Amino acid sequence: MENKQVYRLQGLSCANCAATFEKNVKAIATVKDAEVNFGAAKLTVIGEASIEELEKAGAFDGITVIPETERKEQKEEPFWKKKTNVTALISALFLFAGYMSAYAIGERHTVTILLFAASTIIGGYRLLKTGIMHLVRFQFDMNTLMTIAVIGAACIGEWKEGAVVVFLFAISEALERYSMDTARRSLQRLIDVAPKKATVLRGGKEYEVDVEDVVVGDTILVKPGQKIAMDGVVLHGESSVNEAAITGESMPVAKTAGDEVYAGTMNGEGALEVRVTKRVEDTTIAKIIHLVEEAQAERAPTQQFVDRFARYYTPAIMLIALFVATVPPLWLGGEWMTWVYRGLTVLVVGCPCALVISTPVAIVTAIGQAARQGVLIKGGAYLEEIGKISAIAFDKTGTLTTGTPEVTDIHSFSDLDGKEMLKIAAAIEKQSEHPLASAILRKAEALQISLDDLQVSEFRAMAGKGAAARVNGTMYYIGKPSLFSSALSISEKMRAQIMCAQKQGKTVMLLGDETKVLGMIAVSDQLRENAAFVLETLRNLGISQTIMLTGDHEATAQAIASSLPLTDIRAELLPEEKWTAIQMLQRQSGRIAMVGDGVNDAPALAAANVGIAMGNIGTDVALETADVVLMGDDLGKLPYVIRLGRKAMRIIQQNIAIAFLLKVLALILIVPGWLTLWMAIFADMGATLLVLLNSLRLLRLDGVSKSKKW
Repeated sequence: MENKQVYRLQGLSCANCAATFEKNVKAIATVKDAEVNFGAAKLTVIGEASIEELEKAGAFDGITVIPETERKEQKEEPFWKKKTNVTALISALFLFAGYMSAYAIGERHTVTILLFAASTIIGGYRLLKTGIMHLVRFQFDMNTLMTIAVIGAACIGEWKEGAVVVFLFAISEALERYSMDTARRSLQRLIDVAPKKATVLRGGKEYEVDVEDVVVGDTILVKPGQKIAMDGVVLHGESSVNEAAITGESMPVAKTAGDEVYAGTMNGEGALEVRVTKRVEDTTIAKIIHLVEEAQAERAPTQQFVDRFARYYTPAIMLIALFVATVPPLWLGGEWMTWVYRGLTVLVVGCPCALVISTPVAIVTAIGQAARQGVLIKGGAYLEEIGKISAIAFDKTGTLTTGTPEVTDIHSFSDLDGKEMLKIAAAIEKQSEHPLASAILRKAEALQISLDDLQVSEFRAMAGKGAAARVNGTMYYIGKPSLFSSALSISEKMRAQIMCAQKQGKTVMLLGDETKVLGMIAVSDQLRENAAFVLETLRNLGISQTIMLTGDHEATAQAIASSLPLTDIRAELLPEEKWTAIQMLQRQSGRIAMVGDGVNDAPALAAANVGIAMGNIGTDVALETADVVLMGDDLGKLPYVIRLGRKAMRIIQQNIAIAFLLKVLALILIVPGWLTLWMAIFADMGATLLVLLNSLRLLRLDGVSKSKKW
């Protein structure tokens, strides 16, 4: 197995720097391959490399490398204690002194020149060092462009211009770093969700240990108000747990013995003893973090285009600058100093920073924010696709419905009342594992029906038909109508009620003894409370088609659909037929999303442009199969996903337009000489800042609906 190491990075300032760092790491002799995840600020290395070697590869950007296995606190330095910001401040002081000197004794005086030169060297040392190194290696990026511009300004005596360019570039980098850190904080908050220590019960004593030292089978104690450190099952205690860190839903969930709990969730008022079921690296929150980091590393189609374009863009800018600096003096009689200055201005304007970050900063922000709202989006490609969706197909069971059958009707055909019927049925079904049996037991529990006074014996299950048992000496049967029709008489009145219930999409069970049918119990899967509201919201968002694809009978499908604003219903479909239906709908409607439970809907989820899984917390299948996962099984997050995808697409398009148009405008202003060097860097800094601030608007979009049902 290849030696794979993962590191977290501090000080990674820009997308260009990430690419350069990756290239430098790959150049280490003992490294077979390396990949930098700019969004998550992570480095993956295949091969051998020491921390010193890696930090040397990132020295040009002041990158600090921390092994991912080290869970030590990463303290954020105050803004004005960062080395790069301190040097920028000192550079600014020399720049200010230079301006004062220029006013007092003249711009061409030796003292003034020395002050501007000091400002340039102090503020631009790292930039000039990196730029010269890249220039020697024929690596053309923004550092190369800025270095040539600053050195060129010095060569033609424009020391003041060069110093201003260096200072404004330092401010631009600081702002970019700050904004990227803000975008990454949504992921960092996820990482910080789970506690780093756990209280383990061993031999009747409490021990506080690192979560890495907790093993499966250990019992941990979670006191009121503490975060749960590991995934597990409650052994003792009752409490309510806030699972917002995973699902985005702030309403606490009641937990008692036998219930699952998850790392990073907040315990309420009661103490819980929890048996650990997963190691720290396998917990649900760990999987979510891993998926989000992978998603942020995956380049969206727009980003891939921008990255390819940037490869040719920078050399092209250098050629244009050379053309502007040489052609007018050589062939049009222009002054060398004037046109060389304008050529240098082209280099500064051409800095590709705003263009390069236009897409990744929006994607990092959107995916991180979605994760905090209980939605996992597995990459920029899917984020873009979501923004283009015009139709959505839904599975029925577990998606539009709760997936849990409930007793809806109890009709007596004898002298037994409904409660007595339910009591006998529950006594029989207590021995069964069938989902319909669970529905009867839940109904009996809800009505507080006690079974303690009943003696049950001779239970037997009849596969595909029902069950039977002797209750207080009498043999009773419960099951499908066909279980009784051959042996006992079913009247026309009974048949009419059975048919009526079946047309409503309900499953009918008859209860009887050895002589007659005693009554009927109808069970059905219940519609999600917010299903109709969600579909109506999607229609208001411009989703033109909402289609239900189900394997259930036509009558059941129609009964459920009658309460929903669906545009089409297709029933009695096998998994492969759902796959075919999705392909046909794609030809009719263009881009389509499929929402399912992530298990039997896997073929349809894979065929759709975007597969969206209803993910119960901790459901590995949902996390693995779908492109988007709605954690907490919350259909109400679906409109949020659509809005987020569309807003992200708009912001990416706006970012690219801002970056391009400001560059074009600045280049046009260079020709008549209206744009100075410092104005050029100010324009570039402005474009970068606008792109970053525009992307951070995604943080304002949350998953909370104004409706009480959502």
